[in-house]
Amino acid sequence: MTGAAASWKNRLRKALPTREELATHPWLAPVASRLLNPHLWRMQHEAVARGVAVGTFWAFVIPVGQVVVAAAHCTWWRANIPAAAAMTMVTNPLTLGFWLWLAYHLGVLVMGEPGASAMPPGAGTLAGLAELGWPTVLGMGLLAVGGAPTGYLGVKLIWRLRLWQRRRPRRHRAWRKQSGQL
Repeated sequence: MTGAAASWKNRLRKALPTREELATHPWLAPVASRLLNPHLWRMQHEAVARGVAVGTFWAFVIPVGQVVVAAAHCTWWRANIPAAAAMTMVTNPLTLGFWLWLAYHLGVLVMGEPGASAMPPGAGTLAGLAELGWPTVLGMGLLAVGGAPTGYLGVKLIWRLRLWQRRRPRRHRAWRKQSGQL
């Protein structure tokens, strides 16, 4: 592993909560005993794919406390907690503006209404936020519902491709041996 990749992995590990931190979190008290299950922390392809789906969904549904809610749902769906926690970081403070902009435009597109370019003149703050808010809420919901299965299928596809790549040299050597080229 290169130095940059190792550094990135170490920073991600420090940013994500540990098993013990999650188990002692007050919001997770109802599922704390189940959080320490080793199956929820193993890098098995099905659990990781589920974790990515759970984390992606909650990243777009709620703005605060996503890791805690995703970890609680991982116990229900038997999903990988570190993968779910990492995926909730998609909507971090640095990228939230982009996601809100994209969600607004997606919501406007689905609603079939022309989008507001700015707050209407003379409208109160609440009226302006309501005009911008409903398309944004719809767009974030669509990103959550569309992103979860996309993440799940993406992990499954990448996992299979990596497995195929690892097995390819062995199959090639076996073929060369069988055909008398070795």
